Amino acid sequence: MSVKPETVPLAIDPQQDWSAYVADFRLAAHRSVDWVAEYLADPRRYPVVAKTTPGELVDALPASGPEKGESFDAILSDFDQKIIPAVTHWNHPGFLAYFGCTGSSPVIIAEMLSAALNTNGLHWDTSPAVAELEQVALGWLRQWMGLPDGWFGIIYDTASVSSFHAICAAREMVAPESRVEGSKPDLVLYTSEQSHSSIEKGAIAAGIGQKHVRKISTDADFRMRPDLLAKAVEVDLRAGLRPFCVVATLGTTSTTSIDPLAAISEITDRHKLWLHVDAAYAGSATILPEYQPMLKGIDRAHSYVVNPHKWLLTNIDLSAFYTKRPDILRRAFSLVPEYLTGTEDPRAINLMDYGVPLGHRFRSLKLWFLLRYFGRERLQQILRSHITWAKKLEEEIRNAPRFEVVAPVPFSTVCFRLKASDAENERIFNTVNASGKYYISHTGLNGQYVLRIAIGNLGTTWDDVEGCWRMIQSVTANG
Repeated sequence: MSVKPETVPLAIDPQQDWSAYVADFRLAAHRSVDWVAEYLADPRRYPVVAKTTPGELVDALPASGPEKGESFDAILSDFDQKIIPAVTHWNHPGFLAYFGCTGSSPVIIAEMLSAALNTNGLHWDTSPAVAELEQVALGWLRQWMGLPDGWFGIIYDTASVSSFHAICAAREMVAPESRVEGSKPDLVLYTSEQSHSSIEKGAIAAGIGQKHVRKISTDADFRMRPDLLAKAVEVDLRAGLRPFCVVATLGTTSTTSIDPLAAISEITDRHKLWLHVDAAYAGSATILPEYQPMLKGIDRAHSYVVNPHKWLLTNIDLSAFYTKRPDILRRAFSLVPEYLTGTEDPRAINLMDYGVPLGHRFRSLKLWFLLRYFGRERLQQILRSHITWAKKLEEEIRNAPRFEVVAPVPFSTVCFRLKASDAENERIFNTVNASGKYYISHTGLNGQYVLRIAIGNLGTTWDDVEGCWRMIQSVTANG
């Protein structure tokens, strides 16, 4: 039931009493930190999937905003009682869907500090810390992942946006007239049929068009076939079209398959095409030395994206984009009117020159906090645990006669299904997710409905993974 307006305590007006306004914040902030600590201590007390129905939250809140400001007490009360029940908890240990997206304590603190500073790195002068800490933190991550020295890094919000910028840079390299004249209807982009939908969306946004996106077929392990890529490029060249970009994926969305980067890079090198590598999920695994061999051929690539907000314990959103050709990226996007001119110094990086957004949040602060708090060794230990549990789950599924593993398990994601109809597998999906204890996802492979368990949350344990598997078996036993 809504509180009557006349009974709601009012917010403190900073124009009337700044010290009271700050004191009010201090009390609310301490209360909020206590709430966060209790939440992180036991997120299992919440159902992982929201139990609300469409429109329920909308109906529970006023149709119009308040004329007079309300107190933190009133706002926090509604947050706890109305907002939280409508939340699907990605920080829940039973969240085994999509890819993990854990908000860890050092990152939460960094987000709070960043919000307080409210700084905006348009160019170097507007916030030197934003521009320079981004280079430091991304440099540390680049070294840990084994990417080539000298690559330039910039943080965008998501891999979708990172890949879009790669496509635009590729267009600038092959068809530089596009910046002024727009894209001509002859540029062709190539990617795997298993690549993320954001690649096709990026081509749409860049004016390439779906018609000129070639989805290359994959092998039995869902990896792009270089022989078919080479043929497709040759066919388009003979037709008078202009191939300009190839997107390879290390860790595809459905199966986490690994495209053969070395073989693909030979083709792009031969035809002078831009090679973008989408490693949004699996790129984090390359902080483990045993996974760096999958980067063979990366020296021939032009750009690379990894999302620390997927498997590296960083609150969404933070997508790390690297390129060995920052000059081309800058050429594609730099536009500096007089009111945006600043310090002219080769070490003064103006982040606005390297993408569509003018504003640039202080996202690097949370990456810096994360890398310092956990350190490389602890992060490696956590990722190895997730991979070990996935291999163990794979073995248990293979030993269950009624189930089958339908894709390789190179990382921490397992694709499997009941040897039954799609309807039966969908019933498992719906029943598990309705339990409130676990959340799994699904995909389609070889024309079949497939279940996915993706391990990646900081709080997840083997008991959570095994518990989910036992529930799935129970559902089939009772079906």
